[in-house]
Amino acid sequence: MSKVVINNFEEFAQLVGKRIGVSDYVQVPQERINLFADATLDHQWIHVDTERAKVESPYHTTIVHGYLTLSLLPHLWDQIIQVNNLRMMVNYGMDKMKFGQAVLSGQSIRMTADLESLVNLRGIAKAEIKFFIEIEGEKKKALEGVATFLYYFK
Repeated sequence: MSKVVINNFEEFAQLVGKRIGVSDYVQVPQERINLFADATLDHQWIHVDTERAKVESPYHTTIVHGYLTLSLLPHLWDQIIQVNNLRMMVNYGMDKMKFGQAVLSGQSIRMTADLESLVNLRGIAKAEIKFFIEIEGEKKKALEGVATFLYYFK
């Protein structure tokens, strides 16, 4: 699926209630998990101790931090949509987030996004994006929720 290009509020409004797009898959290797653990100071063994995870984890491998999965949203979102004529875009909030299935080290994930709503707040576009993070080859979603962004058009 090609990237959606938006130039103004009116073009954005035409997408309400529709699938915006699907990102490419991105692999989450152990090295990325370890770097995230260092950045967040979250070194729980289920994420970083590969030998212990082989024995004690129900997955028999390490798993991706849930917040690492979430933190990949901007990268995945950027593959789906290009919004032009902006002064800035601001993350406004996350709602209805649910982690459905662990992402195992080395698995690949992608995002599917639908524009749930769009409101014009005195020239600022408040977009609510229903997103799903899918694991390649799995039926159950890793994560789903609603991300809210504020788009300040020029």
